[in-house]
Amino acid sequence: MQAQMSSKYENGACLYLVATPIGNLEDMTMRAIRILKESDIIAAEDTRNTMRLCNYFDIDTPLTSYHDHNQEQGGEKLLQMLRDGKSIALVSDAGLPAISDPGADIAMKAIAEGFAVVPIPGANAAITALIASGMTTQPFYFHGFLSRNKKDRREGLESLKKRQETILLYEAPHRIKDTLKDMLTILGDRHIVLARELTKKFEEFLRGTTEDAIEWANSNEIRGEFVIVIEGTQEEQEEEVEWWNDLSIVEHVDQLIEQQGLSSKEAIKEAAKSRSIPKRDVYQQYHVE
Repeated sequence: MQAQMSSKYENGACLYLVATPIGNLEDMTMRAIRILKESDIIAAEDTRNTMRLCNYFDIDTPLTSYHDHNQEQGGEKLLQMLRDGKSIALVSDAGLPAISDPGADIAMKAIAEGFAVVPIPGANAAITALIASGMTTQPFYFHGFLSRNKKDRREGLESLKKRQETILLYEAPHRIKDTLKDMLTILGDRHIVLARELTKKFEEFLRGTTEDAIEWANSNEIRGEFVIVIEGTQEEQEEEVEWWNDLSIVEHVDQLIEQQGLSSKEAIKEAAKSRSIPKRDVYQQYHVE
């Protein structure tokens, strides 16, 4: 196990993952302000947005850009700073970094090189929406953004169809209508909550069904980023029975060879994968025992 005592890294090379407000600047924590002031550099998804935040809180720490489009080059730059003993505060445009932004990638790389990665918690849109949704909060499943591509978006919803947990999605205002229509088609008319403009002046929670949400979207001007909270499926899930359950390992391999035309080597590999057991165990039973 790789142990990290976060308090030991207050001075020296460290990657801080710093939460920023999702709308209301009063949600900035005192600790987050201190870390941003004390770090050697702030890595920001959009330096213009972060500069406004820094100006508001009188933070004069230098900024560098780190986002989806410079992930490889920018990530290597940040890693080199850590190697040089620098402390870095990583922020996203809003909320917790490493969720729906490239922060997770640099955190994994920093950990792989043995650097401390310290979270500075704060506002998060998904959890904020969930706790005020009026739906079951445990368990929940956070999916984030669906694909912008219609086919991939529908496939994403299909993958969520059988989930019994409360589901959390992010969606942009210009895609909300299409997403709601696909939700109705694939998930059915479930209880949902649309949470928009969270923590801002025009924060709004729209509670009802998917059909209610579609009617609202078709008759109102749509503004603001959305969190969609979706009721999990209420259908009892039937346990899937594999076709090979009643077969011995030898019979399983023989069936694969006969029905799919696999070689014995390929069939052994496939049987081991299906049964989640080591390939050598299947080989031993098929060829030796």
